[in-house]
Amino acid sequence: MFSRGPANSSSSVGPYSTLSLWHDTLTETITPRAPLSSNEASSHYDVVIMGAGYTGLWTALALTKMRPDMRVLIVEKEVAGFGASGRNGGWVSALFPTGAQSLINRHGVAPARALRKAMVDAVASVGKWASDLDIDCDFVQGGTTVIARNNIQVHRAHESLDEANILGVDKLEWREASDTLGATHSLGGVFDPACARIHPAKLVRGLARALDDTGVRIAEKTEVLHYMPGKVVTNRGSIACDVVIDAMEGYRSALKQTRRHSLPLYSLMIATEPLPDSLFDDIGLNHGMTFSDFRSLVIYGQRTADNRIAFGGRGAPYHFGSRIKQSYDRVPAVFSALEHTLKEMFPPLASASITHTWGGVLGVPRDWHASVTFDENSGIGRAGGYVGDGVGLSHLAGLTLADLIAGEPSARTELPLVGHQSPQWELEPLRYLGATAAITGVGVADYIESKTGRPSLVSRLIAPLTGH
Repeated sequence: MFSRGPANSSSSVGPYSTLSLWHDTLTETITPRAPLSSNEASSHYDVVIMGAGYTGLWTALALTKMRPDMRVLIVEKEVAGFGASGRNGGWVSALFPTGAQSLINRHGVAPARALRKAMVDAVASVGKWASDLDIDCDFVQGGTTVIARNNIQVHRAHESLDEANILGVDKLEWREASDTLGATHSLGGVFDPACARIHPAKLVRGLARALDDTGVRIAEKTEVLHYMPGKVVTNRGSIACDVVIDAMEGYRSALKQTRRHSLPLYSLMIATEPLPDSLFDDIGLNHGMTFSDFRSLVIYGQRTADNRIAFGGRGAPYHFGSRIKQSYDRVPAVFSALEHTLKEMFPPLASASITHTWGGVLGVPRDWHASVTFDENSGIGRAGGYVGDGVGLSHLAGLTLADLIAGEPSARTELPLVGHQSPQWELEPLRYLGATAAITGVGVADYIESKTGRPSLVSRLIAPLTGH
């Protein structure tokens, strides 16, 4: 079984192929680009972007398309696609961390509808950009199926349908058990066409190569230590610039100045060996389709282009002080639970070998509301807070940041995620206690609700901690 992770120290990260299934199945050998040089550190840039994940790369690509004369520099602690952009579940979804009704309550019907439309449109937009940039990332828009496997999940399924009808943007449909995925205990499911499957590392590495072709410099093995208006301080020197963009997302909490802006939550994954087409026919899982169910403890899966099932979920612990370490990517108990869940859902997988296990960190804002901000006075911009729904959302956020930096008003710059300010997370130990209660509580709630078929008191108690 592939489970070896890189060492804890960032200076001793081993072969990048060990980071995930996605890194292991790239056709390239990942070699870091040159770090920031002394000459570059003494230069002046129009824009410095911190982080070579989806957010930073989409922002840079959109900017170079709008303003080819801009001097843009990207600095990255490891390599492009090292973090969640290269390790995620491979869903290009229209999901936004805040639900439609909450968006309506906060922003009003018209802004909420505009945001939902932008999220749905982002799915196809990712595919078009990838095609235009000649990036083969296994993009297939096959939709997603969310299965209802007990009475409380059926209730949540119909709530999701009712909520979608309020705005009339999402084209969700209920499917009976006989017409959806062949999971055990299935009582039906909700199908959403606004989702695509991708190979996430192929996409992020392709975006980085596209920027190489435009002449945008990506300085890898260059760690950001601090930033302020007009200046980014790295372990390779300080860089002067007009605009600073924080695209660190899940790693934002690693900087002391932004530690409470985002809570690093770990999501872990497993992948099976390649499986025969006949098995997928039995399950009803077509190429391009992703799947989940309506439990509280998030799970997610896809059929990969090489006929594996890549399957993930939450449940890994939060670490005191928002600490992030490579060793936290591997939690054997969670991997075991994921394998049990996958094979319990789909018994034909009982004898399938698990060949890859991995994990990574994602960013959670205190109110579970993603945001894009840009202050023209300070020249500082940020985007993030995707809570694991970042493939499509980072695309929208990056293009929006580019509009704001270039001073080009657009429909995107009017969306309600622009200018949103999430409150900071509590000081420790309150942050640890709240996060741990939420992670433990969702599992307890699922167990109670599966037995009773009714919403549990636990769900209501932890709702403020989980964005509901």
